[in-house]
Amino acid sequence: MKRKLLILIFNFSPARQRLLAFVVAGGFLVLNNSFAQTIAGGGYHSLASCSDSTVRTWGWNLKGQLGNGTNTNSNVPVLVSTLSGITAVAGGTEHSLALKNDGTVWAWGANLFGQLGNGTNTNSNAPLQVSALTGITAIASGGFHTLALKNDGTVWTWGRNDDGQLGNGTNTSSNVPVQVSALSGITAIAGGTYHSLALKNDGTVQAWGLNNFGQLGNGTNTDSNVPVQVSALSGITTIAGGQYHSLALKNDGTVWAWGLNTSGQLGDATNTASNVPVQVSALSGITAIEGGDGHSLALKNDGTVWAWGRNNEGQLGNGNNTNSNIPVQVTALCPVLIGVEEENSISTVNIYPNPSTTTIFIERNTANTPATLQLLDCFGRKVEEIKIAAGEKRAAINVKSFAAGFYFVRMMDEKEQVVRKVVVQH
Repeated sequence: MKRKLLILIFNFSPARQRLLAFVVAGGFLVLNNSFAQTIAGGGYHSLASCSDSTVRTWGWNLKGQLGNGTNTNSNVPVLVSTLSGITAVAGGTEHSLALKNDGTVWAWGANLFGQLGNGTNTNSNAPLQVSALTGITAIASGGFHTLALKNDGTVWTWGRNDDGQLGNGTNTSSNVPVQVSALSGITAIAGGTYHSLALKNDGTVQAWGLNNFGQLGNGTNTDSNVPVQVSALSGITTIAGGQYHSLALKNDGTVWAWGLNTSGQLGDATNTASNVPVQVSALSGITAIEGGDGHSLALKNDGTVWAWGRNNEGQLGNGNNTNSNIPVQVTALCPVLIGVEEENSISTVNIYPNPSTTTIFIERNTANTPATLQLLDCFGRKVEEIKIAAGEKRAAINVKSFAAGFYFVRMMDEKEQVVRKVVVQH
C-alpha cells in the first residue's frame, strides 16, 4: 500500500482579500513546538488549530479578531485566550470562530451584525461561546455571517442577513443562531461572502442568499432567503464558496462552478456569468477545491495544484499576472509532494521516538542485506546519510542540530524503498 504525503486543508472564509494558505509536507505548520491541524483565512488575518488543541492567530486585529485580549496587530502567531480542546477554526472578514471537542462553538472579533452569535452586537477581543449551540460537527464562515452543521444534519446560522444568507426565511440579521429552513441530511457547509451552501447526503447541493450573479446556481438571479437546489448537480462530494461564485467537486473528479465570471473564475473558457453549474475545462482527478474572491483552486490526485480566475496579484501562482478562464498549473509548489511519497506503510521499519528532540532510532525487521538510510528535509533534499551493514538492524540519526519541522526517513536496500515522515521538535 502507498500513501501520498499530502493533506491539503481548506477551511477558508471567502472574505475580501482572503489569505490562501496551504499545509504541506504532511499537513502541519510548526507553531511553538505544536503542529497545526487545521487552518483558516479571514479577511486580513489567519488562524490555526494546533495539536495541543489550542488556537494561534496572526494578522490584522483592529476588531479583536486575533482573540488574544488585545486589538494590536501581530505578524507572528499569538495564542487565543482561554481556549482549549479545539478541533477546527474558521475566519470571516473581521471575526473568527473555533469548534470545540464538546460540540460548542466559540467566536471573537467584530460583531456589528451579530456574527459572534452570543446575543449581543458588541465586539470582543477574546472568545465568547455562541449561544445555545451544541452538537456541532463543522463550522464555516461567510463575510459577515457564520454557519454551523449539527450532528443531526441540520444547519444553523447567525450574523448578517440583508441578502437572506442565514436561510431562515427572513432578511433580518441575528445575533443568535437560527435554523436554516427546511434543511436536513446535510453533510458539509460552505460560505460565500453573501451567500451560503450546503451539501446533502444524496449528493445534491442547496444554496441561499445573494444571487445577483447566479451564485445560487438555480437558473435565476433572484436572491433567496431559504435554500434552493442547485440545478442539475448530483454526485457531489465537496463544496466551496467564493465571493460571488460557487464550486462543487463531483465524485468523478470533475469540478463545476457557477456565478460571477468576469475574471474567469468559473474556469469554463469564457468570461460569462452562469446561474447554473458549468464544468471547469479540462480538469479531472480532483480531490479538493477552494474559492477565493475572484479566483478558484483545485488539488489534483497527483499532488499538483491548479488555479483559474483573477490574477492581478499573482494569485494563480503560474509566474505571471494575467487572468485565466481555464485552469493553469501552480508552478514550483511543494516539490516534496510530487517527488517524495510515504511508501510501504506495512510496518517493515519502526521509527521512534516520533516526534523527537534529539535522536531518531530506526529499526528494520529484516537485515539480510546492506541498506542506505537518508534523512530528507521537507523539500526532498538530503541532509543526512548513513550506511547500514548487512545484519545490522538498528541505526540512529542525531537531529538535535536540525531545525524543528518535518523530515522524511528513506531507507533503501536491494529489495525495497521505505519512506516515513518524522517530526523534529525542540
